[in-house]
Amino acid sequence: MTDFCPSDQYSFARLLTDAERAALLRLRAVLDEHVRPVLSDHWERGEFPEAIIDPLVQLDLMRPAEVLAAGEKVRGLFDGFRNFELARVDASVVTFYNAQSGLFRTAVNLGGSPEQVAELDPLIASYAYKGVFALTEPEHGSDIAGGLDTRATFVPGTDGGHWVINGAKRWIGGAAQADVLAVFARDTADSKVKCFLVPTDAPGLTMSKIERKTSLRIMQNADIELKDVSVPASARLANINSFADVAACLRNMRSDVAWIAAGTAAGAYEAALKYVTERQQFGKPLASFQLIQEKLATMLTNVTASLAMVVSLTQAQDEGIYKDENSAMAKMFTARMLRQTAALAREVCGGNGIVLDYDVARFHADAEAIYSYEGTDEINALILGRAITGIGAFR
Repeated sequence: MTDFCPSDQYSFARLLTDAERAALLRLRAVLDEHVRPVLSDHWERGEFPEAIIDPLVQLDLMRPAEVLAAGEKVRGLFDGFRNFELARVDASVVTFYNAQSGLFRTAVNLGGSPEQVAELDPLIASYAYKGVFALTEPEHGSDIAGGLDTRATFVPGTDGGHWVINGAKRWIGGAAQADVLAVFARDTADSKVKCFLVPTDAPGLTMSKIERKTSLRIMQNADIELKDVSVPASARLANINSFADVAACLRNMRSDVAWIAAGTAAGAYEAALKYVTERQQFGKPLASFQLIQEKLATMLTNVTASLAMVVSLTQAQDEGIYKDENSAMAKMFTARMLRQTAALAREVCGGNGIVLDYDVARFHADAEAIYSYEGTDEINALILGRAITGIGAFR
């Protein structure tokens, strides 16, 4: 399949099976019918279009019917292209979807016991059990490994005991639509970081929407406070016992975000290409001018290089090769390419590049959030630098 989308210049989609492509085209149809038409109005109001959730859930793309019917495993490469396809349409929508399919599912599958995974993963895949990843805190983002302040205290009891959690979380995307939060807290007994599945309606848990955002306006990010929130011992994910275990989750999640960055860059490029092809100036299409074509060439090259990196990274991960520095490099590079591509897309659209009618303005603003979340540019550079030199430069 050599014409998967206008920005797949090197036809990376040829690496997908027929069943995988069929599932992705089914996703594309839903995005075109149910999602694209409502984006601009909801972005301007800073509201999430709740009506798009059910059509996306009904696709069942964490276990796509076409792939399973073909007797194939659901590969990381398919998951990556699913994120790419979502991101080509909107960064908030893919961030919302990935909160469940990537962040929360990864936390449970890597952090849970075999029994917890067996029970919860089918529910997560079907959206019967909706959750989000709650790590970042009001005062701790990049330094969360050593600075995490949320505390959990175990209280023994004849019923197996329970945990009492106190603290705060910030920037928790999708929390308002979730049944449960995967809350990371430091055990007061041994100071090790552990993870707890906390119901969003638990007594002592309060949540408020972060207002006045200029990026990812559709995505609902929350401030969360936990005051003497009690959960049973069974709510702790058994295999997260240190920040090293959390880092194993983040290694996977950065790969997801690298795909999101590549897809968002593709969306910006495709929206700009459509605009300059249709827009007339000086009696001819903008696309006919040399300066415009040079910028289009740079944008497409950025997208192609980003796709090449994430495809190669995911192929290695599908073979069982996971390295912190590899996912950090991919997130750093693709986010940089996204930032440049979105800026060029806005530039070729002139004044119309800052209004929502042509889509480019959304991609341009949302690129800033993707550049920062799941590891800033600097943090990912330091992870890579540590692997290169053998010296950790973190303070």
